[in-house]
Amino acid sequence: MGKWQPESLPQKVAYHGWSALGVVGLLLLYPLTVLGLATRYYAAKLDSTRTRLGIVGVTGIALLGWGLLTIAWGAMSYMEQVDIPLEAVLAVAAASGVATVATALAASATKVGGRGTTVVFAYPFAMTALFLPPVVAALVTPSLHPYILDPSYEFAAWALDNVLVVGGLNEYLRSNFTLEGAAYAGMWLGISFPLGWFFGVVVALANLVRPSQ
Repeated sequence: MGKWQPESLPQKVAYHGWSALGVVGLLLLYPLTVLGLATRYYAAKLDSTRTRLGIVGVTGIALLGWGLLTIAWGAMSYMEQVDIPLEAVLAVAAASGVATVATALAASATKVGGRGTTVVFAYPFAMTALFLPPVVAALVTPSLHPYILDPSYEFAAWALDNVLVVGGLNEYLRSNFTLEGAAYAGMWLGISFPLGWFFGVVVALANLVRPSQ
């Protein structure tokens, strides 16, 4: 209650060390735990759906949804009053394939493995299903470049100047890689895995702090 004060040196070290751990827990672990609880809630909803439908069912729904979108775009491209180029239809088809495969891999990793497999594989593949389809679509549709590829380029430049400066990593990337074409897909694939691991870890932290839903 603020009445006791450490007197000896070991007491002072233990007292202030424990205080520092408390500050770290309050400023860092507590927000991550809250984020993990929120992520776990929505992940549990998705996993419940996956359990009811199974891997084949989830993959089938993804394939059906993206397939219908591809067919719709293809049909509109043949309508005279709607000007949709063929490459836009191919873009949606390519995005459909990426999203369907990533969804199937995420569902499979959740089904066949435990918590570790879910964190290492399921969450990254789920992020891949979210990030890659629009990028793949933009790669074959020039009209989408200002909305997807240009912001991706600006984000990459910001990350190189502000995040990847440790150890000269930004200079290495600039010297050896050019952000164009398929490199955009590679960039977002590279982002989806650590981001998926991050969400997987915060969910694991939430399970550690509060095991039950």
